Amino acid sequence: MARAGNGGGGPETGGIAILDFGSQYTQLIARRIRETRVYSRIFPPTAARAEVMDVRPSGLVLSGGPASVYAPKAPQIPSWVFGAGIPVLGICYGMQAMAHVLGGRVARVARREYGPMVIRRTGRSPLLDGLPASLRVWMSHGDSVSRLPRGFRRAARSFNTPNAAMWDPSRRLFGVQFHPEVAHTEHGTRILRNYVFRVCGCRPTWTMEAFAREQVSRIRETVGNGRVLCAISGGVDSSVMAALVARAVGNRLVAVFVDNGLLRRDEGNRVMGILRGGLGVKVRKVSAGPRFLKCLKGVTEPEKKRRRIGREFIRVFEDAVRHLGKVEFLAQGTLYPDVIESVSTRGPSATIKTHHNVGGLPRDLKFRLIEPLRELFKDEVRELGLKLGLPRDLLWRHPFPGPGLAVRLLGPVTEERLAILRQADAIVIDEFKRTGWYGKVWQAFAVLLPVRSVGVMGDERTYANAAIIRAVESRDGMTADWARLPADLLSRISTRIINEVKGVNRVAYDISSKPPSTIEWE
Repeated sequence: MARAGNGGGGPETGGIAILDFGSQYTQLIARRIRETRVYSRIFPPTAARAEVMDVRPSGLVLSGGPASVYAPKAPQIPSWVFGAGIPVLGICYGMQAMAHVLGGRVARVARREYGPMVIRRTGRSPLLDGLPASLRVWMSHGDSVSRLPRGFRRAARSFNTPNAAMWDPSRRLFGVQFHPEVAHTEHGTRILRNYVFRVCGCRPTWTMEAFAREQVSRIRETVGNGRVLCAISGGVDSSVMAALVARAVGNRLVAVFVDNGLLRRDEGNRVMGILRGGLGVKVRKVSAGPRFLKCLKGVTEPEKKRRRIGREFIRVFEDAVRHLGKVEFLAQGTLYPDVIESVSTRGPSATIKTHHNVGGLPRDLKFRLIEPLRELFKDEVRELGLKLGLPRDLLWRHPFPGPGLAVRLLGPVTEERLAILRQADAIVIDEFKRTGWYGKVWQAFAVLLPVRSVGVMGDERTYANAAIIRAVESRDGMTADWARLPADLLSRISTRIINEVKGVNRVAYDISSKPPSTIEWE
């Protein structure tokens, strides 16, 4: 199976290897390193030395994780790591595990640190060179290193954590208790750049052009003379994936767009126009709305919705290609945020929610999967799409979930409730585009709640649904903050929805960030 994130050509070696101890931020580490144009690849902590060292990394990062080093099943640092002869950086749990293994002491802190904290430099360290004497960082820990291992020096402290950063000059080992990979840490990118370039001596040679070449080669090697069924939703991810697969296999690509009846207003026709005009591949449309509504009848639990939609998608694809002869492969536009929220694929990370194209796939899948974008983030996919020649208006559409409106329609999925949500959602998008806010936010949409409230319209009592407006700012979809929209924009959207959408008499604005909430409601 083709794998994303393995670099391309020459840049595949000489980058940074990451051991994933289960942090939800692990892929952010890889992403921040890739932003410096240095190749990075994630491995489970159980990976053999030969597997990791096969890419000849110039440095190794130990990620954070939810465990305590003293927990019975806590992930362990492989015994070969500190003898590999390359610099090692431990982040959060990675720092604690490093100290624990090398003879230091890790203990519960008197006051846990979660969120923004201030650290102060206490000595020189190449990792913190060029940074202010104090800076705000993002902490997320209940344990900390209380005694440094022999040979280590303290580099920074916080009010509650005496050893917020440490390093061993002779062995080129580094540890930070905070998370430099998240946007909330001031100068976090500078810290990682110091590690990547000053400590490890990497060169900025990893590019999307190299990634595209490498993936085309891998797809060709995997598929051989076979044929590929391309599952297209019309969104950014599946469209870029289809263009990439088409470059690899040409007319042996069978592209299918399934209208599952869970799309936005006029979405099906708009998507077909974009795909036929922008992708340069032949796309077959399958209208399967009644099938999906039938399989969702009476289902209200979010995970069950996602799994049923995932299974039905595969069944529709199987039916669509049954008369086309032998098709062995199924290509999907799965991204890493889908994977990390759905299943624990590398380290012991927690499942947040099942995405229909990841955890929702049936066990008796009759295709071999190809997921060339599986370890990319949305902005990386957009950059790749530009390199492949896709139109900007396609690439910069807001993300839309694979399960469609089913996960924005809390409670039962019915045609009547879908119609209400479609109309409300169309008003949100129309007003965002009209005011120029569409290009300023990561995502904006409407949600329909299974909640009714009393209202007054035309001197008459109403008892109707509540709708939610959701708009967030984000760089990659892994973390997000609610958008500070102008009051007059919110007022106009609310007024239009209540006046124009029969069945809604109350509108609210969601001011939750991710975490602790998710972007989508289900």
